[in-house]
Amino acid sequence: MTEAIQKRSLRVARVLVDFIEEQALPGTGVSSEQFWSGLEQIVETLGPVNARLLGERDRLQARIDDWHKERRGQDFDAAAYKLFLHEIGYLVDDSAPLTIGTSHVDPEIGSLAGPQLVVPVMNARFALNAANARWGSLYDALYGTDAISSDGVLAAGKAYNPARGAEVIRKGIAFLDLALPLKGASHEAVTEYGVAGDRLFIRNGEVDIFLSEPAAFLGHAQRGDARILLFVHNGIHIELVIDRTTPAGEQSRAGVSDIVLEAALTTIQDCEDSVAAVDADDKVAVYRNWLGLMRGDLVERFDKGGRTVERRLAEDRQYRGVDGIDLLLPGRSLMLVRNVGHLMTTDAVHDAEGREIPEGFLDAMVTVLCAMHDLRKSVGSRNSRHGSVYVVKPKMHGPEEVAFADTLFAVVEDALGLERNTVKIGVMDEERRTTLNLRAAMRAVKDRLAFINTGFLDRTGDEIHTSMQAGNVVPKGDMRSAAWLQAYEDNNVDIGLAARLPGHGQIGKGMWAKPDEMAEMLATKAGHPKAGASTAWVPSPTAAVLHAMHYHEIDVARVQDSLRGRAPASQDAILTLPLLGSRNLSAEEVQRELDNNAQGILGYVVRWIDQGIGCSKVPDINGVGLMEDRATLRISAQHIANWLLHGLVSEDQVRETMIRMASVVDAQNQNDPAYRPMAPAPSDSIAFQSALELVLEGTRQPNGYTEPILHRRRREAKARYNTQEV
Repeated sequence: MTEAIQKRSLRVARVLVDFIEEQALPGTGVSSEQFWSGLEQIVETLGPVNARLLGERDRLQARIDDWHKERRGQDFDAAAYKLFLHEIGYLVDDSAPLTIGTSHVDPEIGSLAGPQLVVPVMNARFALNAANARWGSLYDALYGTDAISSDGVLAAGKAYNPARGAEVIRKGIAFLDLALPLKGASHEAVTEYGVAGDRLFIRNGEVDIFLSEPAAFLGHAQRGDARILLFVHNGIHIELVIDRTTPAGEQSRAGVSDIVLEAALTTIQDCEDSVAAVDADDKVAVYRNWLGLMRGDLVERFDKGGRTVERRLAEDRQYRGVDGIDLLLPGRSLMLVRNVGHLMTTDAVHDAEGREIPEGFLDAMVTVLCAMHDLRKSVGSRNSRHGSVYVVKPKMHGPEEVAFADTLFAVVEDALGLERNTVKIGVMDEERRTTLNLRAAMRAVKDRLAFINTGFLDRTGDEIHTSMQAGNVVPKGDMRSAAWLQAYEDNNVDIGLAARLPGHGQIGKGMWAKPDEMAEMLATKAGHPKAGASTAWVPSPTAAVLHAMHYHEIDVARVQDSLRGRAPASQDAILTLPLLGSRNLSAEEVQRELDNNAQGILGYVVRWIDQGIGCSKVPDINGVGLMEDRATLRISAQHIANWLLHGLVSEDQVRETMIRMASVVDAQNQNDPAYRPMAPAPSDSIAFQSALELVLEGTRQPNGYTEPILHRRRREAKARYNTQEV
């Protein structure tokens, strides 16, 4: 541990003390004594509960492992398995009606449907870009991605390509016809959009054209040479930008230079899976950025093409309404903060016995404290206009752990002088015990629940680990068609709707993991709002803009109404194990799957360990960039560990594959000056050894999580490289 200071019975890293007392506390009305005594109380009273809950995870997993071991070679008895899970307390009985009672939620959480960005808050530039992704250019998103083909004359090139621009304009017109239909005409026919007084006019030459829904026009503004026309559809906003001085505006028949969409309504600023925060210095870097976002003064300057670029938070957007009264809309995405789960500890604070305290305790106190700067604002842009703090709590196993999170934040509220349920919780439905007991889990936090979100990636990792001893699991690609998955996704929506969560919180779906494949996203991600989800995760501001089109195509509230009362998803289907069974894979199929897993593990881990990059676009074995974080790592490591346990692959084969794939990953990163190659000396590469350990020790990791190994190895790498640099 770095230099520490005594705070009551706690030993706290000086860097954290300085941050709390010099930056986070001033302006909140919370004293130093109040803060540290509150943290001490949490550690002393809730620490033993946290330890007991983690022990319960281990007890249940050991019982499940033993059950499968005792029945090796026998046909799987689904009914007996389900009864066994009830007997050991893994499944709980909860069929009573439930109504969510969360209040004082912002409309972005309670009533609006739209994209949700997830971004590592440790990276200030990314955090600011995400916060500012509330609004984005549809023309830029179409022109700059594969949403439009780059074949032949449509290639982007270095200068503006009028042929590509024409295709952007054509797609923009198609969108306007969908979202803002005209009576008896297409937007293609329009020659002029404008405002007379405060009233909209649309013309084709001398002929007036009218909106099918006149109330869709809300107001207008003038920004430089551009006239901005503001509309609303399905509750979210559209700006039509009229400016004939731009290349697109000159090319457009009606002078439309852009269509700007309200895109990332919400953003999760992540302290967990997408960051590599392993010590006190790292944690303070995370907290400092979150504080800057909540105060509104976070600024990042960086070099781009030889010039210094500055990023700061966007201001609210002003318009003149149709009634002549000024209209103000949020310029920033509503921000949630994802804390870590219950498992990990942090060396930033040690308790009276010299032990590291649970990292989630520190996250809860500090992130809520920082958010108090937003709660205390009376003027200027605010994050929550309804006085709430939104915390996403991941990796909770079952209702008791969710109830524990509710207790934790109640104690935090008391410690910081906040009203009960000021802190709202987003429950990640990403562990099997939570999925199977989702209603009970929601009941445990019913008055502060702000979202439930399926997370296919972590959920798959937990599925593999929970059934580790049952047999070989299917290849990763086959997981998407496994019986449990669709039932899992439907179950989340069914229970959320039955509990009347809409109006109080979001029903969410998972990440689009291919940031360069926007055409494919446009073709497929409409499935999330069609499934009844009011939000779904995207990896970039550009993806948020394109995904926003789906929420104009689909009225989520109407979809949810149609889904209420359908036959609920089958618990038996959720309990269907994704096993190979009697299916045989060829040696080539096995090796191909092993290659793919090993390459993905190494590509992600080498950046995590050597450079502290917790989330990045990592080329897969075919060179396709995929957004990777600890959840994807958990799947790949657990998958190899499972096949290794049951003899489908050997340890020698795994080691040979990892060494061979290290060369592939080295080649993919050869243009990165900060990269440290693994293949020349695998035994001396901390990153390579970390990846190998994640696989070879995978069956023994708590619930298959990667954090314990990653954190230990990252600290080792920081110590080695810092010493070498000195």
